[in-house]
Parts: sequence; C-alpha cells; structure tokens
Amino acid sequence: MTISPLNALLRWVVWAALVFLVVGPIYWVVSASFKETAEIIRPVPTLWPHRVVFENYAYLFTSTKYPRYLLNSLIVAAATMMVTTAITTIAGYAIYRLRVWGADWMSRAILLIYLAPTTLLLVPIYSLLAAVGLVNTLAGLVIVNVAFASPFCVWLLRGFYEAIPISLHEAAEVDGAGPMTIFWRIYLPLLAPGIGTIVLYAFIYSWTEFAFASQLIVTDGLKTLPMGLGALVGSYYINWGLLMAGASLATLPAVLLFAIVGRYFVRGLTSGAVIG
Repeated sequence: MTISPLNALLRWVVWAALVFLVVGPIYWVVSASFKETAEIIRPVPTLWPHRVVFENYAYLFTSTKYPRYLLNSLIVAAATMMVTTAITTIAGYAIYRLRVWGADWMSRAILLIYLAPTTLLLVPIYSLLAAVGLVNTLAGLVIVNVAFASPFCVWLLRGFYEAIPISLHEAAEVDGAGPMTIFWRIYLPLLAPGIGTIVLYAFIYSWTEFAFASQLIVTDGLKTLPMGLGALVGSYYINWGLLMAGASLATLPAVLLFAIVGRYFVRGLTSGAVIG
C-alpha cells in the first residue's frame, strides 16, 4: 500500500506534536534545573541555559533533606512493588485459574474500591492505622499503597492469565502436579509481561502518591519525595532552580525501572489486551 506524500507529512506532523507534548515538559524541567532562578522566570524562556550551573543540585544534597526524602520514597515504592506483585500474582491465579469460591463475584467487584473518592477514605484509613500503631510509619504507608494498587493489578492480570492455554494447566494436573507447582513452573514464567507491567505500575503509583502520605506521615525524617518537593515551595518565594533539580532527580528511578522492565511492559500492553 503506497502512502501519499500528504498522508506521510500529516503522520510526521502528528508524531512530532506527540513527541513535543511528551518530551517538551521533561526537557524544560531538566534544562531549568541547570539555570539560575532569574533566567527561569524571564518573560521569554530560553531553550538552553546561558550559563550552566550546578549549584541547584549541590544545594539540594547539602542544605536540604532531599536525600532522606529520596531514600524514604525508594523504600516505600520498592516494598509496595514487591508486596503488590507477590499478592496480585497469587490472587490472579486463584481467581482466574483455580476458580475459588466467589471468584466470579470478586472478578466483577474488584475495582469497586476506586469508586470511593480518596478524600472520603482518609479518615477511616487513618483511624484503622492509628488503632494498630502504624500512623507515621513507612510500613503503614506501604500497606495503604498496596491496598490501592492491588485491585487494579489483579484486574490487569486477567488478560494475561486467560491468554495462557488452559490445556497446559490440565496437562500438568494429569501429570500429578499440585496447584502451587503449576503456578511456579508454568504460569510464573509465562506471566513475565504481566508481572513487568504490574511492577512498573505499583512502583510509579507508590512513587507519586501524595494524598495519604501527607496525612499519615508527620515526622519530617519520614516524609516521602512528593512531600519533600512540596516543602521546597516557600510561602513567599519559590526557588525554581532548586525545585526543578529535585523534580529532575525524582524521575530517574522511574526511568531506570522502565529501562529494565519496559520491554515487558510494552509487550504486556498488547498481550494482555487479547483474551481467548
């Protein structure tokens, strides 16, 4: 099929616009982190700093608690990612393959948790965590993140489980394999694209979560990165260079994780979309 020059040009323009919309803001943030504040707030912005400065990054690590905020977010996001992955893969296996009691009902109702606005759940969740002494702890924040990330991840795994031929499961049962043996030796290797997808989702969800963190964490030394970036904004003055430096570094863990599991994520978007 031959593409006319006009259609080719139109496609190029659309792709260029999409790239600009996605990459443009990221480039602006990164480039601004190497600028002086006076240059950032100029009425006419510059594409590249007139004088590259590293003071923003130096001040960020020497005169603020940004390293601590970064470490706290890494701990919470990594723990949320691992716990969510372990729970949802097993839960998906039970719901979509073992067909445990109530599986059909759970598969339909699993996303109901997202119907309630987050603000309505702040008080009851705070009360529950306070009753067990988990307010103002990273563990309590991990529990909340897992509770909110898991339902979507279980639902997301449905397509991956149903894309695996049931004949493999039945053949393993005929050979005498138990449910967990079948899960570890058959399903887990074939679920690599789905696991990569939920790993990325759980990490980014926890990495960017702010609403519950701002209410559950009180001690300054336990604050996560979104809260730490908010603390860089003063009441009367905003150091834009410092804020852009913090925002630029905040994207690195997510970018590195995507570089590692991105091929599974992209494959998962297509594999999980086909059922049957």
